[in-house]
Amino acid sequence: MVDDREVIGFTLDEEPKWVKVTLEDGTVMQIKMEIMAIERNGNDPNTGIPVYIIQATNIMRMLKVPKELIKTTNDRHNSSGLYS
Repeated sequence: MVDDREVIGFTLDEEPKWVKVTLEDGTVMQIKMEIMAIERNGNDPNTGIPVYIIQATNIMRMLKVPKELIKTTNDRHNSSGLYS
């Protein structure tokens, strides 16, 4: 298979939206996807439609974390100084 990827420039029609998520443990966070790059990688052999590869990362911010879930560095060490 020949790799004929081509980086394609893009503009966002609107800013990515933050999605608010509440976990069962009481944590509340917001998550959004940030597009890093888009590449065209040839065409689908069955339909002829261009195939795109999207490189993206998720950005997360914590809005609320229950106190019982917060661990300090000292909480993660046992008496020998190793992580448990």
